[in-house]
Amino acid sequence: MPDGLQAYCRECSAEYYRQRQEAKGRTVREKGVAPQGHKRCPQCAIVKPHAKWERNKSSSDGWASYCRSCRKARNEESRLKRMYGLTGAERDAMVASQRGLCVICLNAPAAHVDHCHKTGRVRGVLCFNCNSAIGKLGDDPEAVRRAADYLEGNSWKPILVAPGVYQLPS
Repeated sequence: MPDGLQAYCRECSAEYYRQRQEAKGRTVREKGVAPQGHKRCPQCAIVKPHAKWERNKSSSDGWASYCRSCRKARNEESRLKRMYGLTGAERDAMVASQRGLCVICLNAPAAHVDHCHKTGRVRGVLCFNCNSAIGKLGDDPEAVRRAADYLEGNSWKPILVAPGVYQLPS
């Protein structure tokens, strides 16, 4: 309207909107009533205090759409899908097939998705240390073999045995 006001009250406008959406075959989420200083999360359907929410200046009430825990889960699911093409259930199935352990060190919980940086193919789920070690070795199997030889006491470089005499690695 020219005066900046609506022709109908907020409740009547909401009811009219709901009726139009239902006529199109869509459903409108019911607005949950929450006490002052609280908000209802549409994902977990729990009314939580504002301390459990992130601020969002662009939303009408100034708070995020989802509570912190649901938002974290949604972001993690989205990241897995975007980076690796996996769902959370697929990742959990991989971890279960590994009995929950890292397949390299066999003693830490598997929590980080390992993938080939050239092809993007997911290889498995490793612990943080093993996943970062493979990444720092550049996903190079030869570098991993040289590291294993080094740890076993077999040096990969020539060893000075006597002045001018070097022992070459086998």
